[in-house]
Amino acid sequence: MVPDVTAGVRDKPGVKARLIGAAYALGWKAICRLPESWSAVAFRFVADIAWRRQGPRIQVLEANLRRVLGPQATGKELRALSRASMRSYARYWLEIFRLPVMPAERLVSDMVETGHVEEMIGTLEAGRGVIVPLPHMGNWDQAAVWVIGRGAGSFATVMERLEPESVYEQFVTFRQNLGMEVLPASGGPSPFGVLAQRLRAGKLIALPCDRDVTGSGIEVEFFGENALMMGGPAALAVQTGAALMPATLWFEGDRWGVRIHEEIPVPASGDRWQKAAAMTQQIARVFEQGIREHPADWHMLHRVFVADLDPERLAVARAKVAARERAALKNGARRDSPAGAGPDGP
Repeated sequence: MVPDVTAGVRDKPGVKARLIGAAYALGWKAICRLPESWSAVAFRFVADIAWRRQGPRIQVLEANLRRVLGPQATGKELRALSRASMRSYARYWLEIFRLPVMPAERLVSDMVETGHVEEMIGTLEAGRGVIVPLPHMGNWDQAAVWVIGRGAGSFATVMERLEPESVYEQFVTFRQNLGMEVLPASGGPSPFGVLAQRLRAGKLIALPCDRDVTGSGIEVEFFGENALMMGGPAALAVQTGAALMPATLWFEGDRWGVRIHEEIPVPASGDRWQKAAAMTQQIARVFEQGIREHPADWHMLHRVFVADLDPERLAVARAKVAARERAALKNGARRDSPAGAGPDGP
């Protein structure tokens, strides 16, 4: 929701990058000093402007929400939901900039907990690692403060590299200050090994995975269509024996909501690739349930459904999947090989 301060300088990448970085820095410094009510009005106003303009990202959002509502939904219903989703997304960004000054006690006590929260905490206390796959719902940075405050301790996650680099660095610092260990998704060694180490040490990791960011994810059925999701969480569960417990998040009035879903067990049969694929499909089913219950809080402004993807990108993704399957068959799913796994897939 940061305004486009780069208009008129798109032919000057260096200037544009500096302006974007400065805008985010200003957001963290200035917005947290303004009265929350003023900022909320301003962010909602910007969200409504973006919604009315019906730009490419709003069109993608509505295409995704159309799958959630189903073919029977009217255009009016879809537009009302997309507007509510943009306002929810605006609230997420407002809270991102205000989290550093929001009392941690409020971020913990105002979370409405449902599902298997105590089971998750008990699993960690028993020394077994926990993997929490997440969709892009609600405010997962607030949820980070909540889960640490509930006794889970610091946890690890993977973050996609952003452009410009200064914005990426600001987000890394922001999330580290909240108590996360942030690993880069690219530009260095695969984070898969580090995450596996953390899980074997009985730690928690959290990984948003409802969107494939690399083109090598797992194809699942999602709201009645094929979609690509990242298979890293399931692959880690297969390799380490950690508990795979998805979470869904939403906004609950002025508060927040979380549901920790029951553990998805590793299938008894199949090779490691087949097991990870089956578990990723189960994650997709959990996400479907959570998104149907709180559709406005699913902030998915990127393409996730196969029918919407670029054909060349889809062909590359399917070629990678086929190569992984052939490697699994050829190598007998060797125990010590992650079969190309990373945060984006097994």
